[in-house]
Amino acid sequence: MTFWVGFLSVLLAAALAFLTRYFRRWRQADRELKTTREELDVQRRAAQQEQKRKKDLVAFLAHDLKTPLTSVVGYLTLLRDKPGLYPAERARYTAVALEKAQRLEELLGEFFDISRMELHQDGDRQEPVQLTFLLEQIADEFYPLLAENKLTLETDIAPGLVTVGDADKLARVFDNVLRNAVSYSHPEGTIRLTAALEGGRVHIRIANRGLGIPEKELSNIFDRFYRLDAARSTRTGGAGLGLAIAKEIVDNHGGEIVAEATGDETVFHIVLPAWES
Repeated sequence: MTFWVGFLSVLLAAALAFLTRYFRRWRQADRELKTTREELDVQRRAAQQEQKRKKDLVAFLAHDLKTPLTSVVGYLTLLRDKPGLYPAERARYTAVALEKAQRLEELLGEFFDISRMELHQDGDRQEPVQLTFLLEQIADEFYPLLAENKLTLETDIAPGLVTVGDADKLARVFDNVLRNAVSYSHPEGTIRLTAALEGGRVHIRIANRGLGIPEKELSNIFDRFYRLDAARSTRTGGAGLGLAIAKEIVDNHGGEIVAEATGDETVFHIVLPAWES
């Protein structure tokens, strides 16, 4: 009798241990399944959002391409059909047609740039980039555009700043962000460009006062296929992809780009790894 009681006790203990392990594994599997479902749901929603943004981009491009193209065709037709126009009228119509054609070129350039990045068709060069010289050069190149918009550019660029990467693509980053600042600055305002070595990284700041970025849009302005509201987008001739292109390039260089806005002041922070020889 004692033997059977002991045997049953051992058997029950083994069964209890088995059930406990099974229950624990079942709970773990259930948690993992739930986590997987949640991750798949997040991915599904992200894919749907990305698809919507792509459709929105196509719609924006269709509209933005059609408008200047219609103007180009209209003015060129006018120049063809009215050979007796006064020289001043002919010059004015020609200038408008050229301006609209240049806008078309900018739109197509932005679209092809973001398309190449989507398809990963071009790699980045990895070589030392003299950021101090690059930033000073870009600042000089912006003076005609600044003068046209009655703006001033103040610079404070530390000497000897160097990173590693593709100089042409980094130049595109600074060009895009500065053009954004020019487009949305108050008339006769000042844009500030500073660059310094901070904590082993190069920190570039581009600040302006003007048509500020609403707080709700700060987390979205660098997203691909995201477009700011119409009130802002009408201030620039691009397709609204300049900041998305800038972020893609900075990310590929191991850096970070963020924006902050306080009232009418907007500051873009571009942080890149510093190169040490």
